[in-house]
Amino acid sequence: MRLQDALSVTFPPHDVVVERGRLRFFAKVTGQDDPVYVDVAAATRAGHRDLPVPPTFLFCLEMEQPGDPLAYMSDLGVDLRKVLHGEQRFDYHAMAYAGDTLTFSSRITDAYEKKGGKLTFLVRTTRVTRAGTPVADLSSTIVVTS
Repeated sequence: MRLQDALSVTFPPHDVVVERGRLRFFAKVTGQDDPVYVDVAAATRAGHRDLPVPPTFLFCLEMEQPGDPLAYMSDLGVDLRKVLHGEQRFDYHAMAYAGDTLTFSSRITDAYEKKGGKLTFLVRTTRVTRAGTPVADLSSTIVVTS
């Protein structure tokens, strides 16, 4: 894999509608016991306009891009059997809610090697917006071993 090829990877923006049922399911499987994540009445009593998006749920929505969300790795010649999860970060700017249509715009923003080329790091950055207003910036790093 040539690092400059990785830095040219951009993903077409895609929209996702946040659904209540999926929010409730995610809250359940991640152990969220606060009723604001599953009960609209509890959420509105707490000052929310609908069920809020739980922490890290945006990563699930990011993976809903059309086609294969990992196809870019194959295009770069990455053997998926040699991929490790390196890091993930979420920087929130606004709360997202059930019913929102969120737009995800992603690109590879950094690619570098360590250990004499035995480890290659790819950093994917995603801007999440609602009607053009920033909701969050996501960053995930994968490590490709040689």
